[in-house]
Amino acid sequence: MAKARIYQPAKTQASSGRRRTHQWLVEFEPEARKMPDRLIGWVGSGDTQQQVLLRFPTREAAIAYCKREGIEYNVFEPRSRIVRPKAYADNFTRRA
Repeated sequence: MAKARIYQPAKTQASSGRRRTHQWLVEFEPEARKMPDRLIGWVGSGDTQQQVLLRFPTREAAIAYCKREGIEYNVFEPRSRIVRPKAYADNFTRRA
């Protein structure tokens, strides 16, 4: 039986934008171990569900999909964002 993770992605470290962080993702957990190909050296497995990434507008829609398809799931709640207010003048204050 397939298992899935439902989560909201975090902002990437390389960008300051929050694009694509408001959607909820359903990602299947790996069922088979990845093994290197001896001839080419690439890593792969026979588990094709690892390539599937489903996007949903809400958490409830993602859960409803998993229930409808009979997929076991775990929901990972996003961490709250901490915003520390800053002033432009703080860039010019002396630091000891």
